Formats: sequence, C-alpha cells, structure tokens
Amino acid sequence: MAVRLFEESDHAAAYLQYRMTPKEMVTRIMDFMKPKVENKFNHCDKFNLAVDVGCGCGQGTVLLAPFFDQVVGTDISPAQLDVAQANNARPNVTYRQCPAEELPLESNQVDLLVAMTAAHWFDRQRFPKEVDRVLKPGGCLALLSYATNDMELEYGDATSALNNICEELYAVLQPFRHPLASTSNIYLELFESCSYTDKEWNGRLRAKRTVTVNSYIGMVETLSSYQTLKQQNAAGAKLLSDNIRNKLLGAMQVSSPETELTMIINYFYMLARKP
Repeated sequence: MAVRLFEESDHAAAYLQYRMTPKEMVTRIMDFMKPKVENKFNHCDKFNLAVDVGCGCGQGTVLLAPFFDQVVGTDISPAQLDVAQANNARPNVTYRQCPAEELPLESNQVDLLVAMTAAHWFDRQRFPKEVDRVLKPGGCLALLSYATNDMELEYGDATSALNNICEELYAVLQPFRHPLASTSNIYLELFESCSYTDKEWNGRLRAKRTVTVNSYIGMVETLSSYQTLKQQNAAGAKLLSDNIRNKLLGAMQVSSPETELTMIINYFYMLARKP
C-alpha cells in the first residue's frame, strides 16, 4: 500500500465497532458475477477464491464467505488483521499481511478481487498491474468506497438541521483530510484507466443504516481526518466530538445519545471483468 494508516490497536477496534458493512455492495458484486457462474461453470454454487485487499478489520471480507470456497483478506496493518482474525468464525476465511501491490498469490487464480473503501490508499500505477496478474481469465474486479464528507442523517423534522451540523463538522475536518482520502474522482480515474472492456461505473448507491447518535460520533472519530486532528490536538478533537454530539441532540430535541437516527452512505463503485 502506498499509504499506511489505521494501524493503532484502539483505532482498529473502533473501526470494527463503528464502520458500516457494505452489504448492498456485496449483493451488487455477486449479481455482476452471476453470468460468468451460470455460463462457464454450469450453475456452480460457489467460486473458488475471493481476495479482499486492504480488508482492515474484515467487516467486508466475511460477507464474501457464503459465495466462495476460499476468501483471503489482506492488509498492511497487523493491528487491523489481529482484530479481523479475533472476530473470524468462518472456516473458509483467512488473513495475510502484505501490501496491496505485492499479493502473495499465484498468477491467474483469483475469481474476485475486491477493495472496499481502501483503493484510494494504494499505488495507482502498481496496483492495477497486480490485479491483472492475479485475476484468472473471466475474474472480476470490484472497487468501492464512499466520501466520508458526503454522509447524511435523517430524523423526522430535524433532518435539515442535522445535515447542517454535519456540514459544519466536515468543514472543520476538511483541513485535516489526507490528499488521497476517498473521493469519487479517484475511483472514476481507476475505472477509466482500466483496460477491461466489460466494466461498469455507478457514482451513487444510497445505503441506509440505523445508528445511535453515539455510534455516528464513534464512526466520525475513526476517520483519518479526525485522527490527524486528534494527533495534533487531542483536547480540541474531544471538544469537537462533544460539541457536535450536543448539537445533534439539541436539533433532535432528545437527551439520550443512544437515540437512534438514520445515516445514509452514498457509495460509488466500479466493476470490471478480465477478458
């Protein structure tokens, strides 16, 4: 991987607790792969091998387990992989530490290579070459992410006020965003540069989750921009979290930070099939 982040053990544990699992996207990926299963493998129930690159704590990795004989999650961070392994109860899922650009796999053996909210950290010259090396003919690539400053909240008549508060939060964190933090432009460039002709792009897939106010704040605190602010000014980061929490509660006219609301994540993704 070109960038190393999210490697502290506390951060990895929070990542597992608060980050959202991309269930809708796994369904979309498998729909893209189905024609290959039916035409080439005569209605075979499962593929052989999926690889989740930059798997982090394994939230997305385990979602692939029902569809493959083997699933391998890879990441550069030992702390993230420790969390992933500790929470893995699937016998067909394993984890390996390695850079995204140097996968410990033989050539032409992978049915699906996926990177979920991770590819923007990779070396964009070397990673596509590694993808092409390990994918078997007909194998699929799926890259997906969402912009962390493009998430919305819903709570009845308070929805507009909540999103104004979110915009205030994202504006404060903007100076601390890494230049390679996830944007649709990065993924669109990867899509346009992909040489595979069988490919598709979707710039907006809305996924809804029910979360508590505290869970939303916890998710925000896992963002790389928040972590950078925290490293530079821990007291200021805590004050920001507390202020945003209190403003959200005030707009909702509730007192408990365990009150539930709806969070909307706007995914973008590319899918492609190797000839």
